[in-house]
Amino acid sequence: MTSTSTLTDAARGMRHRRPRRSVVPVLAPAVIWAGAVGVLALWWSDTTSVVGAADWITGAGRITGLLAGYGCAVLLALMARVPLLDHTVGTDRLARWHAWGGRCTISLVLAHTLLIIWGYSLTSHTNVVGQTSTLVLHYPDMLKGTIGFLLFLATGILSARAARRRMSYETWHYLHFATYLAVFLAFGHQLSNGADFVGNRPAQVAWYTLFIGVAALLAWYRFALPVRRGMRHRMRVVAVHPEAPGVVSVHLTGEHLDELGGAPGQFLRWRFLTRELWWTANPYSLSAPAHPRHLRITVKSAGGHSAALARLRPGTRVWAEGPYGGFTAHRRTAPKVLLLAGGVGITPLRTLFETLPGQVTLVYRARHADDLALRGELDAIAARRQATVHYVVDGPGGYSSPLTARGLGDLVPDLAAHDVYLCGPPGMARSATEALRGAGVPARRIHHESFEF
Repeated sequence: MTSTSTLTDAARGMRHRRPRRSVVPVLAPAVIWAGAVGVLALWWSDTTSVVGAADWITGAGRITGLLAGYGCAVLLALMARVPLLDHTVGTDRLARWHAWGGRCTISLVLAHTLLIIWGYSLTSHTNVVGQTSTLVLHYPDMLKGTIGFLLFLATGILSARAARRRMSYETWHYLHFATYLAVFLAFGHQLSNGADFVGNRPAQVAWYTLFIGVAALLAWYRFALPVRRGMRHRMRVVAVHPEAPGVVSVHLTGEHLDELGGAPGQFLRWRFLTRELWWTANPYSLSAPAHPRHLRITVKSAGGHSAALARLRPGTRVWAEGPYGGFTAHRRTAPKVLLLAGGVGITPLRTLFETLPGQVTLVYRARHADDLALRGELDAIAARRQATVHYVVDGPGGYSSPLTARGLGDLVPDLAAHDVYLCGPPGMARSATEALRGAGVPARRIHHESFEF
């Protein structure tokens, strides 16, 4: 079923302006790799010669240890929620970098431990078990370092996909905080025992500067700023309205909400101060453009936290962290835009549908016609700005179109010339991406932000 509406004078006057492309997504990886090169240079400058198997193995242990320590700082910085990174690179891409870097760092930690034990045992002509005992019990700060090593391994196991499927997001999130303790415990043993730091004051100062800087970012953006905003904005729930089966909109009010600066397409992490929800903050997109006195999110029941939002009472206090994400108009590169939504993925796209200038087409897919949330608002927006809305449903009586290159091409002429903003369940997002690429849409024009952090 398709709805096409006429353009108002205000919408007709909108002109597409090509946004400036940020260099941060390119510069950030370059800076990270440059730092890794600097770490290798530290080892190189402090190593006079490498002779024999013991030296080679111990040297490899030193390199992996230095890189593991540097990797810990990078991992924490990526998840510090620094706005410059978050709004340009995107929260989901930072999370993917963090996950990949986490696997590399844990591998380096494990390699460092095994190589150092092996190399030292060859040098001292002792067996591996005896050398391990000597290192742990008699070297300064090594007992703490060992505990940190075990915490790293535990975090790696819990972060594996098979393990994560068995626990809630909230449980995994709080168990992940063990990495902070692991980094703290492991930090001391590097400066106490690391051959590249002992007696090397510039290296020590650089290492302290790196970790203190990252700790400051975490303390401000992850803890101090959310508390400050919670106290200042004094947000409360005004009402909870059903939108579709299992979907509700939560309306909120507060003070100085314009200072949050939430752009269409972004999300915040919401902490509802009730007995069952206060301990966790979950990400939900704004489903209407931000207002100085009012905000709204629209949520589908998909777990304990989201289901509990339907039972919120007016007056419930709310803390919000953010806004986060780079799923905004700044990613746009072409005059024509397709918004492709699946299910409750309509929430960030609804705000973009209202605010993006130029020629915009919305394709909204759902299982049944009753699952089309916010449909009245979408039709009203289309009526104001000569936009086309295609509602694609799989149930009886609905218009169905396959999620293929040909199916999308039939709905959206000249599809390859569009920027595409895509939001929906993971399976739908993967199928849509394949279909879009098959239709000739360049990868750089497919903008997708996942909440699978």
